[in-house]
Amino acid sequence: MDISLPAFLQERIIWLGDKLLRDRLLVAGGTADQRGEFVCYWMHHAVRGHENPALDVAIHHATMLKMPLLVYHAICEEYPYASDRHHAFMLQGARDVQRELADLGVRYVFHLQRESHRGPHLRELAKRAAVLVTESMPVEPIVGWIERIQSACSTPIAVVDCACIVPLTLTNKGYTRAYEFRDATKSILEQRLAHPYPHQPVTCEPYYGPLPFYPLNLQDADLRELIGKCKIDHTVGPVIDSPGGSRAGYVRWEIFKSDALRRYAKRRNNAADQNGVSRLSAYLHFGMTSPFRIAREAAEHQADKFLDELLVWRELAFHFCFHQQQPLDSIERIPEWARRSLELHRSDLREQNYSWESLARGKTCSSLWNACQRSLLKHGELHNNLRMTWGKAMLSWTDSAERALHMMIDLNHRYALDGRDPSSYGGLLWCMGQFDRPFEPEIPVFGHVRPRSLIEHEKRIDMGKYVSLVDRSIAVERTRVAVVGAGIAGLVAARTLSDHGLDVHVFDKSRGIGGRMATRRIDDVIRFDHGAQYFTARDERFTRQVHSWIHDGIVAPWHGRVVQLNKGEVVAEKSSTSRYVATPGMSSLGRHLAIGLNVTCETLVKELRPTDDKYGERWHLLDESESDLGGFDYVIVNAPPAQSLPLLRPHSPLAMNIEPVTMSPCWSLMIQVETIAAIPFDAAFVDDSSLAWICRNDTKPGRAKCDPACWVLHASAKWSTDHLESSAEDVTVHLQQAFAECIGVGIAKLRCLAVHQWRYAIPATTLDRDCIWDPATKLGACGDWCGGPRVEGAYLSGAAIAGSLLRDMTIDRRASSAKTEYTGQLF
Repeated sequence: MDISLPAFLQERIIWLGDKLLRDRLLVAGGTADQRGEFVCYWMHHAVRGHENPALDVAIHHATMLKMPLLVYHAICEEYPYASDRHHAFMLQGARDVQRELADLGVRYVFHLQRESHRGPHLRELAKRAAVLVTESMPVEPIVGWIERIQSACSTPIAVVDCACIVPLTLTNKGYTRAYEFRDATKSILEQRLAHPYPHQPVTCEPYYGPLPFYPLNLQDADLRELIGKCKIDHTVGPVIDSPGGSRAGYVRWEIFKSDALRRYAKRRNNAADQNGVSRLSAYLHFGMTSPFRIAREAAEHQADKFLDELLVWRELAFHFCFHQQQPLDSIERIPEWARRSLELHRSDLREQNYSWESLARGKTCSSLWNACQRSLLKHGELHNNLRMTWGKAMLSWTDSAERALHMMIDLNHRYALDGRDPSSYGGLLWCMGQFDRPFEPEIPVFGHVRPRSLIEHEKRIDMGKYVSLVDRSIAVERTRVAVVGAGIAGLVAARTLSDHGLDVHVFDKSRGIGGRMATRRIDDVIRFDHGAQYFTARDERFTRQVHSWIHDGIVAPWHGRVVQLNKGEVVAEKSSTSRYVATPGMSSLGRHLAIGLNVTCETLVKELRPTDDKYGERWHLLDESESDLGGFDYVIVNAPPAQSLPLLRPHSPLAMNIEPVTMSPCWSLMIQVETIAAIPFDAAFVDDSSLAWICRNDTKPGRAKCDPACWVLHASAKWSTDHLESSAEDVTVHLQQAFAECIGVGIAKLRCLAVHQWRYAIPATTLDRDCIWDPATKLGACGDWCGGPRVEGAYLSGAAIAGSLLRDMTIDRRASSAKTEYTGQLF
């Protein structure tokens, strides 16, 4: 059936679907209703218009069937570890290939899943297509996506290997040793390296019929704004000196080829030498550069060691992943001897048991490991020689081999631009014994798995030079950021930006930090959470953090009995919701987020004043006495709308978006009661009362039990609004009486310890966006009045504003230290 296909394409195809239907369609032509409307090429990991076997297969079939060709490319919000970093790299690559295919006369349509633009478009296009052509990428989520498309339609699917010189179809097993793979594929490699990639002209018409979505023209699109509309992780910023796309990839290759390829064997293991390696792995992962061209030109330069890394170690991992039945993220995937050895040492004492957050932020006991993690976090890359040492440390720093592998995969895939690649899995699994032999002598924790000492590795590297490389700026110019307001959103934004290496200063008018995540201490003994009572976690981006905080003892699940009351009667149980509290008080979370930040309290920022100085136009912050608090390039305001508006309105037209937002007040009463300790619940939502919430504070995790019992009473938003100007005494008397009525028992001994008014407690209305950002003025605002009126909403808002700033600094900005010019032929 494929007699018209050249042999070099035939050997790269795996056909999926109904063979009889495929034969009728492709050989006999099929009936009109069988033929479909077009040949569809679903592009995802060969994002180039040249030396692309999948594109060539699609062109051949469209020509043979006399059908038009449609190239469909999309970026989904739901791929694992989706972030601004990965999105920016892929969008820049998509922009390049859109232009390249337009020059070839091929119809390329691009869809970005985002707010108001979601739907199963690939499924619909596949059902309408005569043939669906796509690329092989033998890891999740691509494997699962292809399987689901296959089960959803009867369209023949051609899966084409576009990544390997030795096609995946030409091996019959996944090799576990490099020398075995090298020997088995030597002749195949030699044959294919000897010939240039055949140029395939476009011999079919483009498809211009109806589509289920409106394609994006990426040539004119604002990538920063588009990414901001995606529900992804905004705390991982784009990388300025590694822009996506074929053009950037080949610029990097040409510079490396001319300057460093001949010395690769000597320089490749020196992690402090940034130019000693090609740094092409991300471009190869997404197929923005052709592996055929890279291999061909490296062979011309007789770069044997580079070719061994590219064609043996890299392709060993691809073929290994392709032939596996076990999930690649499972400990079951490593060799049996390694599993057995690690299991025998499961109970061995570990050096540490770090949380996800400590590892992700590079807060461990090793300066070398921390520098490695900062390289991943800030620049999206980690030198391969260090990645092995970085990965093996997880075995000593987690409580099991399973968790060690999970952490390695999470941190690598989340931050590295080349994450989720078969080569990534190959390297990470090597840390657990894959592609290796048992190591002697047997040692604690590792057993027979080969160790790599951080201490010994640090002796072999110029740490000063490496740290300087890692801590280079992520921006073109010097950048200082002011955050006005130390609530949760402001602290999350500040810490995200600080972790990316920016100079961040936080100002707050209060004595403490954390905003409404507050704890009141009375008589230096009794503590009351008189603001936020608990929080929930529904969004995966926040849930990940919560689980890490639980690991570190900063947060604990609250399993108290929570009910709904009406006139003293329990009318509903509300305990099924998973609730969390910070320990030993709610203010602990804010203090945790502020560790390492430059925070100035008891300082009210009264005015933002634009000023020209030697660094260009910057914002100066003035306090109540008009003292200058410093100059800043960016300002983020994390305050209630009524307090944000006076700062932003004179400078940014986007401030008008804040004006409709209103906040409701809340009176909070803190009491001790002796006679009601036996009340059979810990907290209650209250109906038909001036109270909205009552809670026995000392039943929460981490709180000292009090005798008499400590209770927090929150008045309803309506009652608090109606009594906004009432005296504290009047409020106390009324809420005490309401408390007695709602629990249905008399109160003999009650002691009021404190009363507090939260003038801006709960958003009565919220914006339909996570933050306000004005790229023209470099001003922004965030808070729970943006995305959602909860702690989770505040966290996501802080992440969103940090992402907006990082995108503004990095996307389509030229790094001054990077070599970016090349005048030779790129395609």
